[in-house]
Amino acid sequence: KIMEIYRNKNNLNNKIKRDGCMDGVLDLINEELIEAFENVMKIEALYMDRECKIKLSMTEVHTIAAIGIAELKSMGEIARRLHITVGTLTVAITNLVKKGYVERYKSEEDRRIVKVGLTKQGKKIYDIHEKFHHELADALVKGFNVEEKQIVARALANLGEFIAIRYEV
Repeated sequence: KIMEIYRNKNNLNNKIKRDGCMDGVLDLINEELIEAFENVMKIEALYMDRECKIKLSMTEVHTIAAIGIAELKSMGEIARRLHITVGTLTVAITNLVKKGYVERYKSEEDRRIVKVGLTKQGKKIYDIHEKFHHELADALVKGFNVEEKQIVARALANLGEFIAIRYEV
């Protein structure tokens, strides 16, 4: 499958060079974005299964990633980051607490305020997930000079801005 992707990419690159057509470049970008998104979703799940040696859903992994390792976070902060309701997050957190990846902490000043943080086991999952994403970013800009990396960063920022504005994410 990987070799097929590589051959198709080379065929498209050759077509663009031969035709010199900007529409061809945009078509290539579109096809690559779609294929990358589909493949990343599949490969991420396979990577996490292989590296963690335990069965976690990608929703659970992304909840762990949203909690992070820096500081305790409120349920509202995490829910906003994941674009879900606090009620939906509460169910996910309850399951992750039962599995030993997350701990709940009630504020001493106001017992209604609940913050969550990762356990040692949760931090391991977080680290593995971060490693996967760093490897993706490294692969994306492999062989690029600083200026080319800045162009990629700007293009991705443009895409993020478009999505945020157009779809209010």
